[in-house]
Amino acid sequence: MRPSVIRSRRLRRGLAVAGTVVLGAGVAIAAANAASAAAGCNVVYKVQSQWTGGFTGDIQITNSGDPVSNWSLTYDFPDASQRVAQGWNGTYAQSGQRVTVTNASWNGSIATGGKVSTGFNGTFGSANPVPTAFSLNGTPCNGAAAAPTVAISSPAANTRFAAPASIPITANATAASGNTISKVEFYHDGLLINTDTAAPYAYTWAGVPAQTAAYRLQAIAYDNTGAKSNTADVPVFVDANTGPSIVASATSLTVAPGASSSFKLALSSAPSANVTVAVARSAGATTLSATPASLTFTPSNWNTQQTVTVAATSAAAAGTNATFTASSTGYAAASVTAAVVAPGAVDARFTQLYNDIKNPANGYFSPDGVPYHSIETLIDEAPDHGHETTSEAFSYWLWLEAEHGSATGQWAPFNAAWATMEKYIIPSQADQPTNSFYNPQKPATYAAEYPLPSQYPSELVPSVSVGTDPLAAELKAAYGTDNIYGMHWLLDVDNVYGFGRCGDETSKNVYINTFQRGPQESTFETVPQPSCDTFAHGGPNGFLDLFTKDASYAKQWKYTNAPDADARVVQVAYWALQWATEQGKQAELSAAVANAAKMGDYLRYSFYDKYFKQPGCASTSCAAGTGKNASNNLMSWYYAWGGATDANAGWAWRIGSSVSHFGYQNPMAAYILSNVSAFTPKSPTAKADWQASLDRQLEFYQWLQSADGAIAGGATNSWNGNYSARPANVPTFYGLAYVEAPVYEDPPSNRWFGMQTWSLERLAELYYVTGNAKAKAVLDKWVPWALANSTISATDFSIPSDMAWSGAPATWNPSSPAANTNLRVTVTSHGQDLGVAGSYAKLLTYYAAKSGNAAAKTAAKNLLDAIWTKKDSKGVSVTETRGDYNRMDDVYNASTGQGLYIPQGWTGTMPNGDVIAPGKSFLDIRSFYKNDPDYPKLEAYLNGGPAPTFNYHRFWAQVDVATGYADFARLFPNG
Repeated sequence: MRPSVIRSRRLRRGLAVAGTVVLGAGVAIAAANAASAAAGCNVVYKVQSQWTGGFTGDIQITNSGDPVSNWSLTYDFPDASQRVAQGWNGTYAQSGQRVTVTNASWNGSIATGGKVSTGFNGTFGSANPVPTAFSLNGTPCNGAAAAPTVAISSPAANTRFAAPASIPITANATAASGNTISKVEFYHDGLLINTDTAAPYAYTWAGVPAQTAAYRLQAIAYDNTGAKSNTADVPVFVDANTGPSIVASATSLTVAPGASSSFKLALSSAPSANVTVAVARSAGATTLSATPASLTFTPSNWNTQQTVTVAATSAAAAGTNATFTASSTGYAAASVTAAVVAPGAVDARFTQLYNDIKNPANGYFSPDGVPYHSIETLIDEAPDHGHETTSEAFSYWLWLEAEHGSATGQWAPFNAAWATMEKYIIPSQADQPTNSFYNPQKPATYAAEYPLPSQYPSELVPSVSVGTDPLAAELKAAYGTDNIYGMHWLLDVDNVYGFGRCGDETSKNVYINTFQRGPQESTFETVPQPSCDTFAHGGPNGFLDLFTKDASYAKQWKYTNAPDADARVVQVAYWALQWATEQGKQAELSAAVANAAKMGDYLRYSFYDKYFKQPGCASTSCAAGTGKNASNNLMSWYYAWGGATDANAGWAWRIGSSVSHFGYQNPMAAYILSNVSAFTPKSPTAKADWQASLDRQLEFYQWLQSADGAIAGGATNSWNGNYSARPANVPTFYGLAYVEAPVYEDPPSNRWFGMQTWSLERLAELYYVTGNAKAKAVLDKWVPWALANSTISATDFSIPSDMAWSGAPATWNPSSPAANTNLRVTVTSHGQDLGVAGSYAKLLTYYAAKSGNAAAKTAAKNLLDAIWTKKDSKGVSVTETRGDYNRMDDVYNASTGQGLYIPQGWTGTMPNGDVIAPGKSFLDIRSFYKNDPDYPKLEAYLNGGPAPTFNYHRFWAQVDVATGYADFARLFPNG
């Protein structure tokens, strides 16, 4: 399958698969003898991901004693049902509950202070508790002789709660003689949820959804020497709440010393008599109080929200917090955590939107804590269902929590978001099991791209030369694994399609993909398919033969990374570290910062041509790349990787992308990865690569800036997607050919104004942090153009929506850049896209803060004020008319090229039985839409009525607006 794209107003991405082989499966687990002893060791055991009955474990061993030449690690599973199924970076053997891991042939030596990582896939019955004691070559680890101790004092084992539960956790920690406790970490099921650095050690885990199996609450204590306790582990249950409950408007809020804030309460159902709800502080600082102490709800006003005011005394210390619980006999309680922030530290509108987004009742997150693309489900614009999610949404969630940490000093939510990202949208070893077979000398098999879906499937052509991969060896050496650390772009969170994990039909949070077939495949013309294709659905070859043509097909896994999302994670982690450092809490982010650098290390795959061809390639016989000469030093549309599902199959592949859009560039991330020491990746050449990318990205903006000021589309190294000869008059940029609408053309990828604000906001951050002259020059021209095409007051606004382009840039001359007088842009429509408006406001805020431009500052402030007039009970929204939804029932029309194309003779089924065949439409293979609450108005439109309207609450848009308020308040505290 070829990598493909998303064509929509907002999002994009697709996937490629190269090579097909059919092989069998099998895993051998054996034991070996250790050869030398260790005098000291530390072991960190993590549950990287977990699904029903299975999980992936990661173990990191640090040798603090003498060097060892071979090693053997032993530990006991606490539960008899826990079993190792498959291991890597070591040989696993299990007898009863005792597990023994011995080194592989290549990682037996561990120097003093050295580390080695190993991991495994496992299974479990009703519980998956974390092991608590480890020995390396017979020596107890984790400072067992003088380690601190910790115990969970509440809740008691097997306590039952009703969903959505607020579970108060309290731990008692004791250090060995002469030492002190430095922190206690709280976990659930191996996932970090909070760190407390002062007694009493407590945390309330709020909004916990129901599940049949027990949750495992865990605590680990650390002392001032770094010694770590064994893990305290308590099972609790969260049952579905079928009875009445108290409903709070928020789960958290902020308040300044000497000030107050509020939340609201109501009942979930009408009572038969008056109900008195008591409100009291249940944990935390006594400098916070809530009034009134009780509220009365009647059979007539039970659903009318009543206000509770939380006040902080003038002595309340920033960074402290308290939890307030609303309770009544016979009702499930509601808890709200109030955090004290420094005066002026955060705009109240950020706090309100943060609370709206995090309020479980509003529906931005799934029961598993995964952010949806939107609250509403009937939506098609890149994700083809609102309860899918994207890597973009995860990156925005981290941005939201970074701003929250800046305001409150609370970094546990940021770390919890990172843990959720790792658990659900970064493929685990179980999801990418055969990377060890990848051959960097032969990264993939060539398949041409074509303009139209009707030209697919595309034949795999092994005779076309493919360059070598210069990154794989150093990434493996740096991280001790063949696996890729990057997000896949699209997740079916609720398993709406029903693929399940590798065809099991039941698992949620499923890796899927849509776009596959050329720049004219619109969002209404895609065939959704699982990223793990085991032929359980689709046709006889699953979905593979819709996209590639081959003699035989193998069951396989395949993922596509959206570089702009991963780069945004790096960008956000940088700001989180800056703000935490100002608070003296940078240590709380050390793991996230290291992982952001790691993500940036792998993100360099986006620099490379799809088949590692050299820049300037104009035929399939052009020179294949060697070393780094296939790098364009720009962030392209994607990178992708895949392989056989069969552990014995012996093949895997990786590709880059030949197309770079200016909207995907992130010079701020490039600066961070090349100039900020905490983010220096481990690979020896990564820092220099990112410095080269920073320089090249800045030139790219210069080359594409129109005479008017807006930035044009991008460039490709593969004309027509098949390395065709370029037309003689096409301008070039370091061998890449100019493309007005890179990657997708239905609608054109550079028509939407949001691409401008998303990308230029990153450039404005770079300018703010560094004062970069090239960034300033581009912004000095772009900002006046954008403001001239915008109408903004404190109560209303109209900003560019769609644009049209003419002309082209001149061929790039780095020593004398041209003025691009022939490259022009026209704004063809205006609108009130709130997410774009939030991004636009942030861009203007950073630019104004550095340049002193008064017009930009005024426009940013007015824009933020005007957006607030669009506030509703769940966030901000405007009414949108979706006339494009008339394409949902289009069947393929050969004369127009529109409609869902399925090759003649091909037939298959979706998991729910929907038939995939010629003559079917978008809706025909998504019949679940007919049960959507918004379907009647879509149906009326398709039957000839007016175009339907929606008030969408997209996750990324809410966050772009919320963070806009936070940034302006921080950079302009006096308004």
